[in-house]
Amino acid sequence: MPKRGKKYSESVKRVEEGKLYEPREALDLIPQLSYAKFDETVDIAMRLGVNPRHADQMVRGSVTLPHGTGKQARVLVFARGDKANEAREAGADFVGAEDLVEKIQGGWLEFDRAVATPDMMSLVGRLGRILGPRGLMPNPRTGTVTMDVKSAVTEIKRGKVDFRTDRAGIIHGRIGKVSFGTDKLLDNFYAFVDAIVRARPPGARGQYIRSVTLSSTMGPGVPIDVGKVTRQ
Repeated sequence: MPKRGKKYSESVKRVEEGKLYEPREALDLIPQLSYAKFDETVDIAMRLGVNPRHADQMVRGSVTLPHGTGKQARVLVFARGDKANEAREAGADFVGAEDLVEKIQGGWLEFDRAVATPDMMSLVGRLGRILGPRGLMPNPRTGTVTMDVKSAVTEIKRGKVDFRTDRAGIIHGRIGKVSFGTDKLLDNFYAFVDAIVRARPPGARGQYIRSVTLSSTMGPGVPIDVGKVTRQ
């Protein structure tokens, strides 16, 4: 086990061992566990009862958080002509076609989300090995392969985030900043969890949500009572 710092060790003592917290209770506690000098992100980790190695058990989708994430996403759009102009007008940070593909192949990755019109996917497909592992590949299931690039860019700028299970069946996400306060974080929490519930795959059997943990960037995890993760 890695050696933890004094501040982290002090924070851990505030989390009652063996207790499962209600979401509001946990979000009230997290600011007390946050000790960094910057505004820490509030992260969520959900372990699901799925086996992502089976195609019918992969959980993937997107959700627009009511209060955003606290970070302005840098959006790249692969498009030409009128759709490129539409993307720029919607606030896309980078717009292009072959020029962007070459730039990315050269090692440039200074963006957070990528959108593409369907006709661009034969070109964007060359970047699969680069963008795929980083979760940056445009995908119809998350609304990032679309002709409505204006809506796609606008939603991302407003706080739309993608989610997908990792190899262990865990979904990692962010629901805002510590400075948001409990009420806004709680709204975002419920929106995120509801999206995961709606995305339950047909191949999932038994208990779907196995565990949920909330934490700040530097702080310890706070385990959540899975029976209380949806609005009552």
